[in-house]
Amino acid sequence: MRELGGVRIISFDVEGTLVTPAFSKVVWHEEIPRLYARRWNLPFERAKEEVERAYDEIGDKRMEWYDIKYWFRRFDLSDYREALRRCAHKIERYPEVEEVLSSLGRKFTLIISSGSAREFLEFLLQGIEGHFAAVFSSVSDFKEIKNPGFYLKICRILGVEPGEIAHVGDSFDFDYLAPRSVGIKAFHLDREDARGGNPETVRDLWEFASLILRGCCQEGEKGIC
Repeated sequence: MRELGGVRIISFDVEGTLVTPAFSKVVWHEEIPRLYARRWNLPFERAKEEVERAYDEIGDKRMEWYDIKYWFRRFDLSDYREALRRCAHKIERYPEVEEVLSSLGRKFTLIISSGSAREFLEFLLQGIEGHFAAVFSSVSDFKEIKNPGFYLKICRILGVEPGEIAHVGDSFDFDYLAPRSVGIKAFHLDREDARGGNPETVRDLWEFASLILRGCCQEGEKGIC
């Protein structure tokens, strides 16, 4: 476990961390294929195959994968905002989120460091946006995926050293390896407990909060305990 002294800012991923993937899944794999089927007069299953084949051609290492405006242009669809509104009832936060944010927010500055586009974050953060001092979207703000450079840009904007930030998220590559490589104190959130044995893997946000608070208290951080 890395030393946790000096942490001032807690950074959170959003999808798979604060909210379940249900909203995004229904947007990408149901709503967009439905609109595509109607636009091109196709059966839904065929439309879904064609849409998902296009997703696979891009892949999740390119920023276009996350950009709903790109896909609506590519598929010649209209009004992505209305599509997002129709799916908003699928947004579901994980049960511990409110209490963890309230607890950590009393002791640290909280921010969002997400690969989701702001068009999604506008919906995904409704009801909890007040907990966060800043919201960063790699796709919308910097036109890139969540690579090491994204995290360094956040540090420069906030005027802090990487070691003053602790980040948690569900992607091993984007939320753990990338921030860790630049000196951020990163934790991998693995709710399925598939990567046992890594001391920087947590099963839920309560475990993450406990590690952060205990680590800072053990190192005598003023104002934390």
